[in-house]
Amino acid sequence: MKNTHIIIFFIIGLAGLAFFSSVYVVDETEQVVITQFRRVVGEPITEPGIHFRVPILHEPNIFPKNIQSWDGEPGEIITQDKTYIWVDTFARWRIVDAKAFIVNTRDMQTAKSRLSEIINPAVRDAITSHKLIEAVRNSNRKMTSLEQLEIVPLEGSDASYTIQTGRASVTKEIVKASQPKLINFGIELLDVKIKRINYVQKVRTSVYNRMIAERNQMAEKIRSEGRGEAQRIEGDKEKDFREILSDAYRIAEETRGNAEAEATRIYAEAYGVDPEFYSFTKTLSVYGTSLKGKSRVVLSTDSELLRYLKNFSNAD
Repeated sequence: MKNTHIIIFFIIGLAGLAFFSSVYVVDETEQVVITQFRRVVGEPITEPGIHFRVPILHEPNIFPKNIQSWDGEPGEIITQDKTYIWVDTFARWRIVDAKAFIVNTRDMQTAKSRLSEIINPAVRDAITSHKLIEAVRNSNRKMTSLEQLEIVPLEGSDASYTIQTGRASVTKEIVKASQPKLINFGIELLDVKIKRINYVQKVRTSVYNRMIAERNQMAEKIRSEGRGEAQRIEGDKEKDFREILSDAYRIAEETRGNAEAEATRIYAEAYGVDPEFYSFTKTLSVYGTSLKGKSRVVLSTDSELLRYLKNFSNAD
């Protein structure tokens, strides 16, 4: 009886182990392909939930069902207008046929390698077939939010070039060229975007030197305008100074003239009141000026200047 119980428990244990070995869970973001000795068995399982398999014989291969990302390897590409640029791209893709995917790629790492082998040449072909500006801009719309931005074109480039294709169309060309080659791998390429475009080091150096030269030219222009403005201000200052000095001289002369006129008027009035006294005082003033020190004056006896001296002599 005891041996019978042990056998029963052993059988139950084996049944439980077999049950749990045959059960697997599929997540909402996953899909499963069952293989038997590396051969696909049945259709891919895409519905989430609990599923069963034959233990040991069947192996569940789990792949993501949601959108995946691919980062391209940055590389140097020459554009149609012979400009060497550095291009970095990325893409979004997903597995739409898990059966074809496992047959042709086996795992995610191999799938990304296939994506690189197909997308990178398509990017190179698309960039090479267009001018640089076509890969940079989408349209000729003015950049209203970056009104102060100055784009420094390369020497020999046409600044008035009109966009014919645009960046969005270039990326669509990449998707169109890559997608047919990915169908056999069970992969759907959703889109390819250009993450970064830059000049190669040699071209960047040339562009930076041109930018420095243009900034120096602009700075010299500003300095020249500043010097011109300083000279204008200095000229206006000198002009204002001369005008003020001229007005001051005019006012001084007018004041002096008015004072002299007033003095002449007073003298005239005084002369009119007593002409003899006025003549006497003026003669004394002349005496004090001309007959001081060792001055010698030779005059005739009937000179008008000696009239008062003779009068004084006769009075004595």
